[in-house]
Amino acid sequence: MEKGLNEYILRQFGMEHVDIRSYSPLALAYIGDGIYDLVIRSMIVGKGNTQANQLHRQTSQLVKAHTQSEMIEVLLPELSEEEMAVYKRGRNAKSPTMAKNATMTDYRRATGFEALMGYLYLENQMERMMELIKKALAGIGKEP
Repeated sequence: MEKGLNEYILRQFGMEHVDIRSYSPLALAYIGDGIYDLVIRSMIVGKGNTQANQLHRQTSQLVKAHTQSEMIEVLLPELSEEEMAVYKRGRNAKSPTMAKNATMTDYRRATGFEALMGYLYLENQMERMMELIKKALAGIGKEP
């Protein structure tokens, strides 16, 4: 049995596991953006079949920087020291780009949130990741 989805994917392509401590905070945010988007898309589609534009609109509301910024504010008291350190590394990373419809503060908090999601995914802590996402959605009034 595989350790997790990431391990399975790497094995399928003949790649070795890389020590997560070698990843930059922006690399963690990159993979975290993808896995968080997949979780939200799965949740939205799981609510029932609907038009693709409706799916996109609902998903976009939950994956935008402002919403992620609100979510991480709800989660800060819940984070372990290690999780807080990952979040801060992501939040403080100097990104060469910025979201066009977000404030700098929201964008940086969202990057920290995504770095945390990427870290949890790569560490195969899917239950913890889902626990945090559910708490954050409930905390901002967007329960699934």
